[in-house]
Amino acid sequence: MNTRLLDTLRRKNKQIAGAVELALRTIMPSAARPSGGLSRRSAVLALGAFLGWSLSAGVSAETLLPEGAAPASPAPLAAEFAQQVASRLLIPEDEQLAYAARLQDALAAAQVTLAAPQFIVLVDRSPNVQAALLYWGSERGWQFVGASPVSTGLPGRYEHFLTPLGVFDHSLANPDFRAEGTKNKLGFRGYGVKGRRVYDFGWIESPRGWGDGSMGKLRLQMHSTDPVLAEPRLGTAQSEGCVRIPATLNDFIDRHGLIDEDYDRALAEGDKLWVLRKDRTPVSSPGRYLVVVDTQREARPDWSPLPVTRKPAAKSKPKPAAKSAAKPATP
Repeated sequence: MNTRLLDTLRRKNKQIAGAVELALRTIMPSAARPSGGLSRRSAVLALGAFLGWSLSAGVSAETLLPEGAAPASPAPLAAEFAQQVASRLLIPEDEQLAYAARLQDALAAAQVTLAAPQFIVLVDRSPNVQAALLYWGSERGWQFVGASPVSTGLPGRYEHFLTPLGVFDHSLANPDFRAEGTKNKLGFRGYGVKGRRVYDFGWIESPRGWGDGSMGKLRLQMHSTDPVLAEPRLGTAQSEGCVRIPATLNDFIDRHGLIDEDYDRALAEGDKLWVLRKDRTPVSSPGRYLVVVDTQREARPDWSPLPVTRKPAAKSKPKPAAKSAAKPATP
């Protein structure tokens, strides 16, 4: 490539980056942005990926989308998510971009570099949000797949932890298992109905939600929950520190193997893994990470409403039979 053409490409790339930053400030007023320190580069990358520009940190001809090129195609499995996951949150585009930037910042802080585009589950533990967002992509750009309400740790009770923040690896170092569907002494099925997958991330340091709030060890898991007593409460903090997700989201992640990168590697090496379902249709680009953030929102956004809990209808009591008239005494 000659020097003149390369200089032209560089100028265009800088112009696009400036336009992206201006658009970001326009469509994302400060009041609408989640609190916390989003890096400008992450925000620009997220918006660039959304518009199909896929900007990189460097200035090279390979990162520039040719003029007139079609915008990026929808994220893999986005249509399937809308059809197969019953509990969904309709997140505005500006919020999708903000969370994509926050996801990238969390990966960078954890020094996680992705070798290829993949699926990642991002959870916002803010009490005013309580949501899981599914993304596909890499540091070159993220595409939003879908979102659902969740329940994270509820402090203030004994043995209740705050769900820890950070990037958590899903690997065979902490093997998954499946729910037995049994109830505890309170009649609660903590892992949901029989057969639901329990995603295990191992022992993690996390703040205790009781006593002096010192650090303790939590077995961090992501799993379904009691379909009657707890799933209707998703969208509010309820758990002992784990991430409770809707049953249909659990099934979706499980069936498509969205965070099974390490499990697929073991299968390719000849291992037999009982926890993997026989009817799974794994994606070609699985991931392996759960990312937990906290936007610390002071108000609940419209797209994440409080769950509506309805009391069972009161059973109507049968009306007492009318008393028959007293018979006159016989002489």
